[in-house]
Order: sequence, then structure tokens, then C-alpha cells
Amino acid sequence: MTFADKVIRFNNQLQYTGAALPQGIRIMNPFSEIEQTARISKTFYSKYYNDNNPRHIILGINPGRFGGGLTGIPFTDPKRLKTECGIDYIGKVTHEPSSVFVYEVINAYGGVEAFYDKFYINSLCPLGFTIVDTKGREKNYNYYDSKELANAVSDFIVDNIRKQIGLGIITDTCFCFGTGKNENYLRKLNDKHHFFKDIIALEHPRFIMQYKTANKQAYIDKYISAFRAIDKVV
Repeated sequence: MTFADKVIRFNNQLQYTGAALPQGIRIMNPFSEIEQTARISKTFYSKYYNDNNPRHIILGINPGRFGGGLTGIPFTDPKRLKTECGIDYIGKVTHEPSSVFVYEVINAYGGVEAFYDKFYINSLCPLGFTIVDTKGREKNYNYYDSKELANAVSDFIVDNIRKQIGLGIITDTCFCFGTGKNENYLRKLNDKHHFFKDIIALEHPRFIMQYKTANKQAYIDKYISAFRAIDKVV
């Protein structure tokens, strides 16, 4: 099986198997909720991962409603799916700030083919979460936003890190998007389970786009420097 075949199988079989979620929190699984996601996923991974090359993994937090929660491709909103990856999307072409930043990094690295040849992106929790606020609006919810949720999904996260390593992941270094709670959570898991020899944490794309846009190029340069350092080692 190619790397693509393994990822497609992983996504198609993905379902939440952890403990009961806290009241009011909904699991978000684009592979079971959105009909076209399986088609998008198969097309994307067949296009960029149709080989047996090992790759380094990048782990975000969990999918958001307007990016991976729609396309099934981490940090890839419908707009980037169409314009950067050349893959059709049926429906509203949404915009996710994190996706904008990630694809600026990808283009600075050398483009989608060069980047995805070396890296595989997912999240600590490959499924997302939502909560309804007091005004009845559905909003993104991170696995670490409550201690109760973080504890409930711990076994699920551990199981899926192991499964993704089995896709063909190089385990000397893992990249983590998020230098706060996401990094801390991953490091604690790694100390216990020894998934990776080293973890390199980078500021989360959403944080950069929301609070640090004036210094965005400096963060792009930081990302590229971290990724290129791995290239030299390999």
C-alpha cells in the first residue's frame, strides 16, 4: 500500500471511540457527516502522497469548522483546496485564517508538491469539536478547552497518534502547531509513550493570523527554517 492508500483508509475508518464527551460538546467528523469529503480526501492524498516515502508529521490541535472540518484535509479550507491544490469543492467556499497562513508557508517552502513530499499534517485529535453558545451559535471547541474533555479524549488521541505513525512517519522529530496548551499536552503524552525523539513547537497559525499579522513574515521564516533544518538532517 502507498502512503496515500494508508491515509485514505485511516480517514475512512475514523470514528470517535473515546470516553463520553462532556455535556454540550459535539464531535465533528467530516468523513461521516459530509458526503463529498471521502472523494476530496481520496483525490488529495492520491495526488500528493501516491508513493512509499516516509514523512515527518505536523500535529495541530483539532479540525476547525471552516477548514479541515469541511474538506477533511488538515489546515486546508475549501478556498485553498481549489486554488492551491486544484481540487473541486461543491458548496460555499469558506475562508479559514489558519489555512491562509499554512499555504503561505507551503508556497515559501517550494509549493504543495515539494512540501507534501516531505510532510504530513494532521492534529493531536484528528476529529473536531463544537459547542453551541448562549445565542445558539455553533462554535469551534478545542480538546484542551476543558480538563474534562481533554481527559475524555486522551486514549483516543494516543491511539490515533500510534495509527498515524504507522502510515510511514519518521519519528526523530515531530512538529507541533501551538506553543502553549497543545505543546504541553503533546509533550506529556510523549514523555509517557515515547512517540518521538524530539518535538519542535511553532506558534499556531491561528494565533499568528489573529494577533501577530504585522510580524507574519517573521513567523513564515521561522517555520521554513525549522522545516529546512530537518531536510538537512535527512
